[in-house]
Amino acid sequence: SADHPLEPWMTRALECCADHGGEAPEGARYTAPGDETRRDAGGAGAWRQAFISAPYLRDTMVLAGVFTETFETAITWDRLDSFVEDVRCRAEAALREIAGAGSVTCRFTHVYPDGPAPYFTMLAPAVRGGELEQWGAVKAAASEAVLAAGGTITHHHAVGRDHRPWYDRQRPDPFARALRAAKAELDPLGILNPGVLIDPSRG
Repeated sequence: SADHPLEPWMTRALECCADHGGEAPEGARYTAPGDETRRDAGGAGAWRQAFISAPYLRDTMVLAGVFTETFETAITWDRLDSFVEDVRCRAEAALREIAGAGSVTCRFTHVYPDGPAPYFTMLAPAVRGGELEQWGAVKAAASEAVLAAGGTITHHHAVGRDHRPWYDRQRPDPFARALRAAKAELDPLGILNPGVLIDPSRG
């Protein structure tokens, strides 16, 4: 944060982790912005490199016959356990139906006072010659699973065209009307992101 030091918070977080039986790498500590000596070191560096490489590895894995896709959502703490179990079961069932096999894992990318942001990763045999159709079917099944279990189709990656059909179902109508009105005033020609959140004006 720009207005207060974070090192005491990191120290306290590590203490809480240890109090509840968790483990952290030896020497784990807060890394200040601009501390290039530690940016790529240890577990944080390994995670950072994996995160940056993931989009490129996905294409390589598909060429090697492994389908992989991720999706994320958010849910309140009181519904977390049943939500993750439900989404994972539905997504794995879809992978078995579409690809014959598959697995789904879950981790957190962000954690908030009222709930976490579960991040799911799916792996399955790629359907040779039908990879794009496979992706579409799996994406639809995963999105349906999230909505059916009560999660949100949006999170910090926002909406985009891939999520538009499910966003339309979750977005309240008054908000859609307000967004269309603002768009009509500020972007009457529909130049900015046409068709992403709302359909282009027919006028």
